Amino acid sequence: MNVILHIIARDLRLALRRPADLASVLFFFIIVASLFPLGVGPETDLLRRLAPGVLWVGALLATMLSLPRMFADDFYDGALEQLALAPYPLGFVVLGKTLAHWLVSGLPLAILAPLLGLQFDLPGDTLLILAGSILLGTPALSGIGAIGAALTLGLRGGGVLLSLLVLPLYIPVLIFGAGAVDASMSGISPNAHLFLLAALTVGGVAFAPWAAAAALKIALE
Repeated sequence: MNVILHIIARDLRLALRRPADLASVLFFFIIVASLFPLGVGPETDLLRRLAPGVLWVGALLATMLSLPRMFADDFYDGALEQLALAPYPLGFVVLGKTLAHWLVSGLPLAILAPLLGLQFDLPGDTLLILAGSILLGTPALSGIGAIGAALTLGLRGGGVLLSLLVLPLYIPVLIFGAGAVDASMSGISPNAHLFLLAALTVGGVAFAPWAAAAALKIALE
């Protein structure tokens, strides 16, 4: 646990030294969510139907922006090799970096999402479900993204390959996340979608770091 907390604190300090990275994630989410109401027009019924998919796709793509940097900086300055040689499992390091990535990207998106949902005329209870679904689902995105970032580490054009690897795996999270918001708007309980999102997050956070660690060892050889 001390190793995980140390890695989280270290990555958060590094992220605070590069505020432009955090700002780019938030601004991308704001731009994507704001362009659709401007393009569609003030038709509230249409905006409400589009809101779950638009907001969740925006959050998904915004999360992907910072994935290539999850291991790249440590890889090029040699810190990752030192972490791999440390006397504790590399999976704990990856878990810490995954949680730090979520704190920097997923958590701010969940906080910002209800404000952007007002552009789509979403009711108050649906805004809470929107924030809760993004809060539940983005850790799974970070976990899956860690595997893709590890597999493409050091490759030329790795950003494009990373997108091709992780986007198909993101589809279940997108479906259940948008489905929870849509169910709330339809007057149906969103609990089933939220429970499935929670299961994906538990699986992603519990198992993805070890798969990513195995990929990192291959990249370091």
